[in-house]
Amino acid sequence: MALGMATGLLSGSGQAADTPVTSTSRFEARDGITYTATNHLVRAASGPGREWLLAWAGSEDPAAPDFLTVIDATPGSRSYGKVANTVTTGPGTGNEPHHMQYVWHKGDRLYAGGIYSDTTFVFDTKALPELRLVGVNTPTDTPCGTLPDAYQVLKDGTAYGTYMGGPNVTGPCTYTNGEVREGNGAGGSPGEIVHIGEDGRTLAEIPAATEEGEDPNRCANVPSLEKATCANPHGIAVREDLDLMVASDFAEARSVAAPGATAKSATASGPTVARQTVRVFDISDRSRPELLSVTKVPDGPRAPLEASATFAESRVVMETALPNKPGHRGAFVSSMAGGAVFYTPDIAAAKPEWKEVFDDTTAYRSFQEDETVTGGGDNSSWLAVSPDDRYLFHTVMGQSTPYGKPLDKTTGMLYVLDIQKLLRSGNSARCSVDQLHEVSEGGDERDCPELVDVMPIRDVTDGGPHWGAMDNFARDGKGKYRETDRIRRIATSNYFIAGTFGGGGDHRVCMFDLDEKGKISPDRSFRDEVTRKPCVSFDRESWPHGATGNSRPHGVLFVVSDRALR
Repeated sequence: MALGMATGLLSGSGQAADTPVTSTSRFEARDGITYTATNHLVRAASGPGREWLLAWAGSEDPAAPDFLTVIDATPGSRSYGKVANTVTTGPGTGNEPHHMQYVWHKGDRLYAGGIYSDTTFVFDTKALPELRLVGVNTPTDTPCGTLPDAYQVLKDGTAYGTYMGGPNVTGPCTYTNGEVREGNGAGGSPGEIVHIGEDGRTLAEIPAATEEGEDPNRCANVPSLEKATCANPHGIAVREDLDLMVASDFAEARSVAAPGATAKSATASGPTVARQTVRVFDISDRSRPELLSVTKVPDGPRAPLEASATFAESRVVMETALPNKPGHRGAFVSSMAGGAVFYTPDIAAAKPEWKEVFDDTTAYRSFQEDETVTGGGDNSSWLAVSPDDRYLFHTVMGQSTPYGKPLDKTTGMLYVLDIQKLLRSGNSARCSVDQLHEVSEGGDERDCPELVDVMPIRDVTDGGPHWGAMDNFARDGKGKYRETDRIRRIATSNYFIAGTFGGGGDHRVCMFDLDEKGKISPDRSFRDEVTRKPCVSFDRESWPHGATGNSRPHGVLFVVSDRALR
């Protein structure tokens, strides 16, 4: 249950102007532990009527707390780009802060996952830039799944979360609907979907694996299961108007994304631990979703040329994104190891048919002369459709050094695709990247996505932008905000997972502007308050909560002070 807010006595006479004001909220979780969230509010960078960028970060110091960073994202503000608050979580450390929800709407609570601690934290956002802990979902609340990854908040304020890894312990696990699946343990298979309440309570554990199992030649499990499964859901997208949810399968995570993993170890178990599948659920009953289909994305013309089958276009289907308009019923997915984008025109079909519609190689060829740099193994990540259904946004970390690429060729990027023709094609969509020249030149068909712009991210040491967020707010002349379907800014974070190949990044959070035609330009006024260079660096000695040193930002999200949002 939630306990009261205890406000620190840091205001009043004799207080230094730059001394953070602290306040702590507490929540007693169902595991009997009292969890805390402590604000460290910097008054000089705070104030009402502002837009904020949240970044969920973990310290490089294993003894230091993880924290949500609240950054002033109000253009023109005197404190633009400054850290206004750090909200440290306790009592544990080393959660490996991962994702929050993809988009925030007025009234939503904030869902933030610790992928290694198997914990979801829920925050109230009404008093931004302060946050209040109002719920915690612990490992004991989700016995059938581990490794919480991404979240989609529903209109009723609850959320669906993808739990990528297998059950807490090896053996059979019984889900809320009474169904049973056999699992090979934490971080393994099968993963699940969890319906989480606004207080962090588990409303339902939902099986992602089929009851009959899947093709063992396609779905490797280590150790093997009697009924093979590829169910390791990572990306998640929801269309409540269609009563449908889509989840994309990543990999049996402990084989490819555990600390110390390398390209060699990731392929040691064979390419079939790298998933190629997408799952569609009927969510007519929000707490009893039913699995409608499991379909495979295809290999493309680049697959026979790759040194490893792990880097074929279809491998590691990390993210999914859905259009928003009522007449658009399709879905996009992207592959992290494969470096390709796929599309199906109707997710409600009995067996959705996926076709490759864009290869990251085409984006690379617009600025990278070295033709050995392709989409294969390029660690493509965040994927989002703009609310007006005009554009598809995509971040790419780059082919990291374990793939054999020297540092000067390890190039990340953010790119924009125009998808209007493809969506207008409806069920008659023809685009298919199935010829070798289309890999580097774009699809031949008239309705294929058009590359609008690419922003290379060159100044990295090991991994470019992994995650991103759309700024879905616009400010009027009176300083009030409303939601908008025209995206004019995107924020990115350059970090994946500690200790994994291609995951180090340079720990920066950057801001990019988009013009009316989707062209990208770096926002050089979004500067680090310490280095005074563009982008906010999380490599610094001191934070509002103390001198805890360098930190790693993962999930990012735009939010607006409640009183300023219409």
